[in-house]
Amino acid sequence: MTANDFFQVGLFLVVLLALVKPMGSYMALVFSDEPNKVTRFGSGVERMLYRLAGIRADEDMGWKRYALAMLVFNVAGLAAVYLLQRTQQWLPLNPQHFGALAPDLAMNTAISFASNTNWQAYTGESTMSYLTDALGLTVQNFLSAATGIAVLVALVRGFVRRGSAAVGNFWVDMTRTTLYILLPLSLVMALLLISQGVVQNVSAYLDVATVQHGTQTLPMGPAASQVAIKMLGTNGGGFFNANSAHPFENPTPFSNFIEMLAIFLIPAALCYTFGSMVGDRRQGWAILATMLLIFVPLTVGLVAAEQAGNPALHGLAIDAQASALQSGGNMEGKETRFGIASSGLFAAITTAASCGAVNAAHDSLTPLGGLVPMWLMQLGEVIFGGVGAGLYGMLAFAVVAVFIAGLMVGRTPEYLGKKIEAYEMKMASLAVLIPAALVVIGTAVAVMSPAGVAGVSNPGAHGFSEMLYAVSSASNNNGSAFGGLSANTPFWNVLLGICMFLARFPLAIAMLAMAGSLAAKRHVPPSAGTLPTHTPLFVTLLACVVIVVGALTFLPALALGPIAEHLMSATGH
Repeated sequence: MTANDFFQVGLFLVVLLALVKPMGSYMALVFSDEPNKVTRFGSGVERMLYRLAGIRADEDMGWKRYALAMLVFNVAGLAAVYLLQRTQQWLPLNPQHFGALAPDLAMNTAISFASNTNWQAYTGESTMSYLTDALGLTVQNFLSAATGIAVLVALVRGFVRRGSAAVGNFWVDMTRTTLYILLPLSLVMALLLISQGVVQNVSAYLDVATVQHGTQTLPMGPAASQVAIKMLGTNGGGFFNANSAHPFENPTPFSNFIEMLAIFLIPAALCYTFGSMVGDRRQGWAILATMLLIFVPLTVGLVAAEQAGNPALHGLAIDAQASALQSGGNMEGKETRFGIASSGLFAAITTAASCGAVNAAHDSLTPLGGLVPMWLMQLGEVIFGGVGAGLYGMLAFAVVAVFIAGLMVGRTPEYLGKKIEAYEMKMASLAVLIPAALVVIGTAVAVMSPAGVAGVSNPGAHGFSEMLYAVSSASNNNGSAFGGLSANTPFWNVLLGICMFLARFPLAIAMLAMAGSLAAKRHVPPSAGTLPTHTPLFVTLLACVVIVVGALTFLPALALGPIAEHLMSATGH
């Protein structure tokens, strides 16, 4: 890695960490049970929304009612997006006269956006009308992000409350998340993106003359508004097919930087919010430190692998040409506007944070460079992860970690003053194991199915990596694609749709069940045998648990894909 690479990664981390405390403090006020300056400011609009929707804001819900409201609301949104896609040819704001999507593709897309995955098996600028984009996909970007944060807040209340049968009000949490957090941030970011040249209109596509005396069609549309929330909500769906590699979505190095920052902003700040809500900010910093302890070395490894270049070039007979190519690193599939460092950093951020937006072709990464984003997803999307979802996934790992520590010393484990017993361990185990099971089972089904293998355009280890990456992306609600896989087929649309749904909602229900169990428990004062969960020792233990689970589960599959490809490239086979 060069000095410039370290500078870019370091600058990003410094700016991110500088924003964690103010943003985290603000969100803690948003979800506070006590009136404060933030909620008083928007109380009039909030009350009006509750009246229009018939919501009793003072009503507390038990975890089962909370989970039912969450599930019904999201399934209703899923159905609405499906219907929009199937009927868009008869609806307004369709200047290009796009037709209806096929049932399997519409189903896959509806599940994708409702589950905060935003996997796209279609080309955005030649498939979706402006109405479907704005009313269907962009709205779901807000609602799916708000759902993840709402589930997290309910889980945190489970740790905070004592002897309570309730974990909050789903409708209030959704309203406050959208009104006070997602909408204001999206407005500011959309304006910043527009200032950099991101398009925002409802005009018909433009035909312009090129310098070669030909004609090129330029896609238009309300891109800036969708790009803003896709980043802030860790959704990731591209308005254009090239996603954040498209100059109309990501025109400048500054727009690239703020898009990367937006992906991590809320997940990182929620760690501080968590510490504030449980009354011990050290707990939040410990969780954030664990995420950084895993993220930073993997990011450095990814950028270093890309700077080293493709190992296959070492075997070229034309030594001078190989040397020249190697000196520039692996620029295949990368935007010259951003270069290797920004592309590698973006790839690590988007796969760590369950976003899935890309500014380069992940399929063109070196074998070891491509291993990093794949494994970041396979770790369970808990290294920052999706907004809300990443942190409640990491808290599930924290419960497992304190349970393991409790077994070591022969006493009942405790976390944040609550005893961790069999029920909590079962729910945490579900949250940890469901995504892992979906990845390995889904990949096995794809490899054994002729319809699955038929979509692979590259033979051998790289083709296996393409399938493994796709299922890992869907099963961890990421949405990025390795490329090279023809995924818009009934087989892949159905398989990945099932993975996306099961990776989102059963996990959220398990976390709410844990929240209900914890809220009903009494507080246990710390004793001499209590494991401190804010120390470097616990940070190390938690990071090791996350890495060991990921390594034991996926190392055999990774050995068949990117590791095998690297060894074959290095030896010239």
